[in-house]
Amino acid sequence: MKEDEPKSKKNNFYRSRITDWPVADRPRERLMSEGPESVSSVELIAILLGQGTVRYNAVELARRLLNEFGTLQALSDASFKELQKIPGIGPAKAVTLLAAFQIYRNLQKEKAESKLISFRNPAEVARIYQPVLGHRDKECFFVVLLDTAMKRISDFEVSRGTLDSSIVHPRDVFNKAVRYMAKGIIVLHNHPSGNVEPSDEDVAITERLVKSGDILGIPLYDHIILSEKDYFSFKARGMM
Repeated sequence: MKEDEPKSKKNNFYRSRITDWPVADRPRERLMSEGPESVSSVELIAILLGQGTVRYNAVELARRLLNEFGTLQALSDASFKELQKIPGIGPAKAVTLLAAFQIYRNLQKEKAESKLISFRNPAEVARIYQPVLGHRDKECFFVVLLDTAMKRISDFEVSRGTLDSSIVHPRDVFNKAVRYMAKGIIVLHNHPSGNVEPSDEDVAITERLVKSGDILGIPLYDHIILSEKDYFSFKARGMM
């Protein structure tokens, strides 16, 4: 379609059924013939949505989604309920979008893990868990169990709190560490505000876990606070 065509004609074209478009203009067919890099973010979202509504085709619906949230980052952070506030996005479409964005986060975590030899470097540990915790809108507390070579045995979530605090008890933190015969642990949690500086409660939790680990002979090597783009390491700051 030529750029100098009347705007009303273009709008009518893009709001028509995608199956009525020329094959070369359809997102799915263009992806198959030219590769995924040839397709815009709006069109990729449209492919995920599959179908539009009576009023909007999938491309127009995808464009409305991006316009509403502003950026792909904001869209990827949207919750199941928030997505469904957009007319035309029901449970099935919302689940599809959530699954697609989570696959991306899992990929980022997998890439970071593949480059990590041991859990000695706080920056590398943060890079692994930012896709897991950084985007969450509630504080979540994770424990990583380590062997003698500082390699991960397992990890698990201990608690999920409010936006203000996450209640953590040493019993819940060290229970699996004892059962798995871990030689040490690292704990992590997120700050939904984006400010990774520790609160008084964070400091108190760290001190309590250090003492508990000393008693059990399972040292706490670090406590890392995460946001999507930043991190704070108690160990790196000399606070433990």
